[in-house]
Amino acid sequence: MSAPLSSVRTRAALRTSARVSGEMLLVLVMAAVALWVLGRMWSVVWPLIVGLLLTTLTWPVTRFLRRRGWSPALAASAVTVLFLLVAAGVAALIAVPVASQSGELADGVGEGIQRLREWASGPPLNVGDDQITGAFDAATSRVQDSVGSLVTTLVTGVSTVVNGVVTAVLAVFLMFFFLKDGPRFLPWLERQLPGRLATDIPTVAARSWDTLGEFVRSQAYVGLLDAVLIGLGLWIVGVPLVLPLAVLTFVAAFVPIVGALFAGFVAVLIALVSNGLTDALIVLAIIIVVQQLEGNVFQPMIQSRGLGLHAAVVLLAVTLGGSLAGVVGSLLAVPVAALIAVVWNYLREQLAAPGQGPDATEPSEGAVVPS
Repeated sequence: MSAPLSSVRTRAALRTSARVSGEMLLVLVMAAVALWVLGRMWSVVWPLIVGLLLTTLTWPVTRFLRRRGWSPALAASAVTVLFLLVAAGVAALIAVPVASQSGELADGVGEGIQRLREWASGPPLNVGDDQITGAFDAATSRVQDSVGSLVTTLVTGVSTVVNGVVTAVLAVFLMFFFLKDGPRFLPWLERQLPGRLATDIPTVAARSWDTLGEFVRSQAYVGLLDAVLIGLGLWIVGVPLVLPLAVLTFVAAFVPIVGALFAGFVAVLIALVSNGLTDALIVLAIIIVVQQLEGNVFQPMIQSRGLGLHAAVVLLAVTLGGSLAGVVGSLLAVPVAALIAVVWNYLREQLAAPGQGPDATEPSEGAVVPS
């Protein structure tokens, strides 16, 4: 027969559970308030985040120039101009070949539509011209009936494009200032904080900066791997515009999910209108295989190794971020998870028993930007 429960221990356990539950509830409420404030300030926070990510990408060149005796303002200006030139060159590398073959692509689109119509008119669909005309008239009538919603959608799309341009401009300006004045941030932060915070917060900020750099570099490795594999497959199949499509694949890799879908759609469409349905299906299969390898093998392995996160954590973070905040959530999920891990590891170091935890490391050079 089991021993009876101790009333004293039971009450103590209940009190402990209630206290822990109350503290957790308070933490969750404070987190919800912080997220709400972040959402209200998103028009400022989002360019700041993009500027930080761009800074991690361009800081190595700036650091090289500054170590060669360049002044901070001159080095930041040169790197910013170089970044804009590279961005314009990438855009030209995509746009110019496409524009030069726009006539052939337009003819291919017309031929593809005609082939699709001929295929639909035969077995097993047996869709006649009168049915196609009726469907076209019905679609036209539906479009005419929904002019108001289409205008609203168009206005929303234009607003989104304008906001994107404003965000990009602000991000570039912030990148310049981060490159120029970033090394001054940690000393300034130490002077503003009292007591132990003057050591803890700069240390966490420096480690977070290193983590962001690892994230951008790992994302670039993944994009380069995608571009090489998909570009090689397109070249073997004989699809035109291989180089622009490979560059588009690399750039789109920095936007999770949507970027891969867009680049893949463009590649399949060009294969369809230029080479036919069979080659388009082959290209689709190549893209699906590469994207599956990237999402389930390469990206988790590279990011988990560079960020100190398990591959399963990376997958779960991307899934959760996408379900909570769409494309932006997917883009920020992995770096946010890595930053949380940085804070958690630092707290563990500080809370470890004397002689059992690793010694606190000195802040690495940098904050917003390492020197």
